[in-house]
Amino acid sequence: MTQSETKNANSLVTTGAAGVTVVQTAEGETTAKTAARVARVERKTKETDITVEINLDGTGVTAINTGVPFFDHMLDAFGRHGLFDLTIEAHGDTEVDDHHTVEDVGIVLGQAIAQALGGKRGITRFASPSIPMDESLVMAAVDISGRGGFYGGLDLPFGKVGTFDTQLPQEFFVALATNAGITLHVHALTGTNVHHLIEAAFKACGRALCEACALNPRIANQLPSTKGSL
Repeated sequence: MTQSETKNANSLVTTGAAGVTVVQTAEGETTAKTAARVARVERKTKETDITVEINLDGTGVTAINTGVPFFDHMLDAFGRHGLFDLTIEAHGDTEVDDHHTVEDVGIVLGQAIAQALGGKRGITRFASPSIPMDESLVMAAVDISGRGGFYGGLDLPFGKVGTFDTQLPQEFFVALATNAGITLHVHALTGTNVHHLIEAAFKACGRALCEACALNPRIANQLPSTKGSL
């Protein structure tokens, strides 16, 4: 690992390759600072034109416009409960179907998360919160593993919530996990209301990513991996 050290009368400052700076004072106190974990990704195809901006260390400020109102609501919940500052502007062929827009937003959001994570040094890596919404309870488990994969168990009945196809959350989570390079499990533990199940899933996914992306000052500049690679 490449790093530099700067000494002065009161502290020792060590900066690693990932931009994480550890400050140790003469009194032995240690704090860690990191470069801004932000990203902007644009993707344009014949079907969609999408721009995503994310700050992993935000406060949950969102600005979402995909042209799919229920999806906007879900992404807002994802960002707010993940404490990500998240801006998504998407224009897609929704006159044909919402599928392309939902899947492609998952692709671009996943790429933005991967880019913002950078070298992944100091991250918590794992998280598995369960989120209730009235009668529904959904668990999301995340491993920032570098191996993208979605393993779902929502088992939603075929149909629509408003105009939103209940098959689309699966497409979003697959695209998100694959492009973010994360292992993602989302499982409905109980619930009957499809709206509640989908919303709890997005909130649980956001919260799991919030916790897994969080920096742990106890392992600043270290990769949370026994093999030394993520």
